[in-house]
Amino acid sequence: MKIVLYRPQIPQNTGNIVRTCKVTGSELILVRPLGFKTDDRSLKRAGLDYWEGVDVTEIDDLMIYLENLETLFYFFSSHAKKLYTDVTYDQDTILIFGSESAGLPQKYHERWPEKFVTLPMIDGSRCLNLATSVGIGVYEGLRQISTTRK
Repeated sequence: MKIVLYRPQIPQNTGNIVRTCKVTGSELILVRPLGFKTDDRSLKRAGLDYWEGVDVTEIDDLMIYLENLETLFYFFSSHAKKLYTDVTYDQDTILIFGSESAGLPQKYHERWPEKFVTLPMIDGSRCLNLATSVGIGVYEGLRQISTTRK
């Protein structure tokens, strides 16, 4: 699986997501601009020694990247109606998460409304931490993949 972080702002979140990528064999794609430098001590410290062996790529334009895909992908958003458990994941699925402060731009909602999923939360509550949301999405994908392999 691949994880895409759209313009992440908090280095500790990205560091924790690197850890999740390491232990699940997931790739990480960061969409620039980032709210930190990738050599940031906070980022490295949060990821500890997990950076080695994690495939991390930086891109400038998510729209162009997605337009050329032939792979399943889903956007995770608190504004979606469909639950993240109501879609099918495979080993090549790409999970896309917005920035901590701004989420995902409206143009993605308009272009791919059917590709948006959400995590259940109480109405009016703040969103989950980005690293927590990524973990939930990745492990649902892995659960589905392991179930279909048995």
